[in-house]
Parts: sequence; C-alpha cells; structure tokens
Amino acid sequence: MADKGRSMDKMSEETFDFICTNCDSNGKIVEAVRYCIECRGYCCQTCTDTHTTIVMLKNHNLLDASQGNQASNQPGSLPEFPTERCTLHKGKVIDMYCEDHNEVGCSTCISTNHRTCPEKSIYSIPDMIDTLFKLGDCKQIQSRLRDMMVSLTTLGKSKNDRLEDLQVIKKEEMNKVTKFQKALESIIRKAGDATRNEIESKYKELEKEILQEKQDAERNEASLKESGEKNKKAEGNRAQRFVCSKVAEKKIKEAEIQISKQTGSTDDGRQLAFKPDQSLMKYLNRLHGIGMVNVITKKKTDLYQMKGSKDINIKVNDDSETCYSASCCLTYDNQLLVTDNNNNELKLINTHTMRVVDNCQLNDAPCGVCCINDNEVAVACGYADKIQFVSYGKKMTPTRHINTSHFCYGISIRNDKIYVTDCEYSLYIYDMTGNLLQTISQDNAGNKLFSCSSHVTFSESGDRMYVSDGNKGVVCFDGKGNYQSSFSDSVLKNADGVCLDGRGNIFVVGYNSYNVVQFNQDGKKIGAVIKRQNGLLHPRSICCDPKMNRLFVTMSNSKVVKMFELHR
Repeated sequence: MADKGRSMDKMSEETFDFICTNCDSNGKIVEAVRYCIECRGYCCQTCTDTHTTIVMLKNHNLLDASQGNQASNQPGSLPEFPTERCTLHKGKVIDMYCEDHNEVGCSTCISTNHRTCPEKSIYSIPDMIDTLFKLGDCKQIQSRLRDMMVSLTTLGKSKNDRLEDLQVIKKEEMNKVTKFQKALESIIRKAGDATRNEIESKYKELEKEILQEKQDAERNEASLKESGEKNKKAEGNRAQRFVCSKVAEKKIKEAEIQISKQTGSTDDGRQLAFKPDQSLMKYLNRLHGIGMVNVITKKKTDLYQMKGSKDINIKVNDDSETCYSASCCLTYDNQLLVTDNNNNELKLINTHTMRVVDNCQLNDAPCGVCCINDNEVAVACGYADKIQFVSYGKKMTPTRHINTSHFCYGISIRNDKIYVTDCEYSLYIYDMTGNLLQTISQDNAGNKLFSCSSHVTFSESGDRMYVSDGNKGVVCFDGKGNYQSSFSDSVLKNADGVCLDGRGNIFVVGYNSYNVVQFNQDGKKIGAVIKRQNGLLHPRSICCDPKMNRLFVTMSNSKVVKMFELHR
C-alpha cells in the first residue's frame, strides 16, 4: 500500500512522486509518505515510525509528503518552516508572530499572551514568510547583535576591572579591621595591666601592714621574754623583783593593746578580690562586630579625563524639523530619554546600541524631562504651560497632564513633589495632582535668587537641590528648599544642564562656553571635563551614567546627542 511506502532497488525503472531521503542516501528507492521539517527531508513509513519511537525525533513536525518539496532534487525550493522550539511549551514550534508586540511564539503563547491583540496583527510564519521576512532587517539584527556583543564584552571587562579593584579594597578594609582590632586589644591589655597593677598595689599595702604588725608582735614577744628572764634573775631581791614586775606589767598591757588592735585590723577578714565589670561584658556580648560595614561610593576629588566619545543620531523618519534636544534623563533601566523641542517628540535611546528605539509624538513642544518611576515620565511643555505625563513601557504614550500658569522648562520629581523652573525668576513646587505648594524666587533677605532658572537636580540622598541659572551659575538649596549658596566660574558661560555623578561632583554645561565644567559638592571648580574641541556646540542638557562612567550631552539645533566615556 502507498501509505506504507513501497521499496525497490536503484536498478528498477519504477518511479515515485516522493522518495525517502534517508533510504536514497543508502542506495534504496523507497516511496516517501511524510516530509520532516526539522530533518528537511522525506520519510518512508519505516523512517516515519522511527520518528515516533526515538525520543530525539518525537517532536519533529511531520507533514504529508505532498506538502514537502514537490520538485524533489531541488533543495532551494524546500518549504520553509521554523524549527525553534518554545521554551515554555515544550515540543511546540515557534511558528506564530504578533506584529503589535513584535514577538514570536508558539500557538499556545499567542493564544495565552496575545489573546487581546487584533486578529489582523497575528500571523502564521510559514504562511506569511514572504511578507514578513526582510533581508535588510536580518542584517540589521546581526549588526545590532555584534554591537551588543561588543557592549557586553566591554561591560564584562569593566566588571573584571571592578572586581580587581574590589579585591584590593577588600584587602585594605580587612587590614583596617585588623588594625582596629589590635588597637582594641591593646586598650584591653592596658586596662588589664592597670587592674593587675591595682591588685599588686593593694597587695603591697596589706603586705606592708601585716609585716609591720608581725614585727611589732615579735618585738613585744622579745621584750616580754626579756622581762620574764629579769624577773627570774631578781629572785632574792624583792626590790628588784618589784621593779621587774611593774615593768613586765606595763609591757603586758602594751602587748594586750597591740593584740587587740592587730586582731581588729588584718585579721578582720580583709582579702583581695577582683570583680569583673559585668556591664562591659554585656556590652561586648551585644556587639555583632567592632564597627559598621557599608557599601559606599568612593568620592572622586580629581578631574575626570575623557576616554572616548560617540555621536548618537536622534533624527527619525517622522522628523520634519531640525532636532532640538532641550533635556535628557536616564530611565530606571538605564535607557536615555531626550526631548525634541522642534519636532514635538519624546525619544527613547538604547544606551547599548546608541539608537532611537521609540519616539512619542506630543501635542506641545517639550523642554525638560524626568522619570517618575519605571513606567512613567514627566515632561515640561514650555509655552503650553503644562506638565505632560507619558507612560513608559513597550510603547511610550501620553496620558494625563497638569496645567500651570507659567512657562515650564526644567523639571525634576522627588518624594512625590514636582519641581519646575520657568526659565526666568522662579522655581515652582507642585504635588502630583497639580496643587501648587511653594514658589521659590527670593532668599530670606528678599534678594532675587534667579534670573534665568533652568534645570533641577538632587543629590542621591535628597538632602541637596541644585538649580542651574543661565546668568548666575548654580543655585544650591537644602532638601526642604531653603537657600544655601550659589557658585559659578569664569570658564562657565550661561549655565544650563546640571547633573551629579554620585561621587561628590557636579557637572554643569556652559551653553555659550561650549563645555562641561566639573565642580565639587561645595561649589569649588575642579576643571573643564569636556571642551569645544570635543564636539560641543551650544550644549543644553546633561545626564550622568555612573555605572558605565558616561556623560550624555544634548545640543540645540542638532540631530546629535554626544556620549562621552570617562576614565574612572
């Protein structure tokens, strides 16, 4: 019967529509009844049965032979089916594609995770491969894979360097513990020596007293013995014997007094006794260590040195105007958000591939941007006088907004409070629902704090707030918004973007000095990290990636965002 597969040797003149690929390679012509996708060959009934009995072949997809290569000896025309197996649903082939989420999966994945997706966005990969497959896309993916591998290799190397540094630091800190322990042991030894010396001192006092009393007793004993002998010798001489008796009587009284006094002194039960300080013992027993161990960020006090740079092209096909990125920030997953004021867009850049991976059209021109959490960002929309919220996930989407009564330029969010500058004289503080809580424009003496308030940033702990000002440099506040100080420098012209490195340094961009200047947290200039010759032209904003030791700088009227890698 045909479905069992008929067999003949190669000398036979009988032909079949489909022949078994495996048997043909062994010199036999056997009629094929199935086509195996994974083996990319035809199977006779025997080979088909083998597929059902061998564990490694059980999950192969077997089609009817007529669905295989009808022009048998033409490998290029073999049907194309995915062979990748689903890791969640064992044995099922990944042969479906959801266009909305740009994800592939098996039929179970699609029916479970994409059941709400429009039917028109779900495709069978084998059926639609001519439409879905684009060689250019695959080449681009290959290029991105190579880029990512380079990035991961670089990351791995930096982690190895960090591990080496960490081992050195560990040894140094262990030595500090040992040194401190020895110091404590020295203190305890000194305290022990002092206690032993005290015992020795008190022992000598008692010893001296007892020896003195012993000597007094021996002296009185000798005196009494002498009186007794004299009294004995005076026998026959009553006058002398009378005198000896009276002298002996006096010595007896003195001896009685001595015995009485000495019995009440050193024989009163006094002993040396050491009583340990139990409070000290309890305190020591409560200790879990001899100090606190924390993971801290080591302060950097010298000038950063540039290691390299890269231009990131933020222009996308939808852009009709020259890009103008007024602000940037890093997301919680370390991607870069930039505003494009001229094109009314918020753009997301993959910081590994350095490519725009998403862009969100806004109704108004955006200025400042900051992250609220891992799925929402806030955008200050300048002349629209509003704060626009955007959901951040698989696709950025504008959501609610807050209307204000002023121009909105720089923005930052801390402890559920929104801090917004107006590019003029004030800093406004709102709650998350849009209620104005405070306006900061003057110090306690009534002096104006700003003349061109720009960007806002906070120290990692939130105890310090820094506001850049185009004319005054950087204005510093405590975490509650109380004015502390201001700083600038002659090398910094028209301060705009400001950010911190988490290691005690502040980076400020000079819009008209074409540079990035590094200050310490007290406002003392350390030096210019990035200069005009490094490609800066009217820089607008800056953000720091401390994990990778990188600075991102945006510029006005430019499609380029500069990435600068720094030496640690």
